[in-house]
Amino acid sequence: MKNIVILISGRGSNMEAVVRTARSEGWPARVAAVISNRADAGGLAFAQAHGIPTAVVPSKNYPDRASFDAALQHEIDRFAPDLVVLAGFMRILTAPFVAHYEGRMLNIHPSLLPAHPGLDTHRKCLEAGEREHGATVHFVTAELDHGPVVAQARVPVLPGDTEASLAARVLLEEHKLYPYAVRLFIEDRLSIEQGDVRIAQPA
Repeated sequence: MKNIVILISGRGSNMEAVVRTARSEGWPARVAAVISNRADAGGLAFAQAHGIPTAVVPSKNYPDRASFDAALQHEIDRFAPDLVVLAGFMRILTAPFVAHYEGRMLNIHPSLLPAHPGLDTHRKCLEAGEREHGATVHFVTAELDHGPVVAQARVPVLPGDTEASLAARVLLEEHKLYPYAVRLFIEDRLSIEQGDVRIAQPA
């Protein structure tokens, strides 16, 4: 039974998707904890209602990123994670923190990476006049939004789309994509070879 620790900063809708799918599909894994850097993160209530331990490491209480990441790492490691899942965790992580979880930390980003790393991805997509948008699950590396890609979901850009309408359709795909990618990890089907992710066939 593998342990998953999920990090959130807000409502945690992707966290919810992972929790619900893990239970409905009977994964050989459990969400051991949901941790936030904000005490008011809405997703904490969902986790508590589903019997999942929660913790808060308030980023505002630490003078710099290094000291916050050290405290966060200490809290995460109390739950002996096999996988750390970033689900709307709005922090840029330090290189030592990322190295500590190398090969066992995933993130989901609302664009078809390498296009549009960082924030405001839906606006950037519309301003560029692109016909396709989407989401990417990737392993986390020290370079923001540049880790090896596990899976992507593509969403057409429709005439009259706004940032809000495009974001809503991308989010629906995220809720399917992230559980799929996490399950691949749980089933030991992911490997990184020369910077690229390989997906093994089911046993």
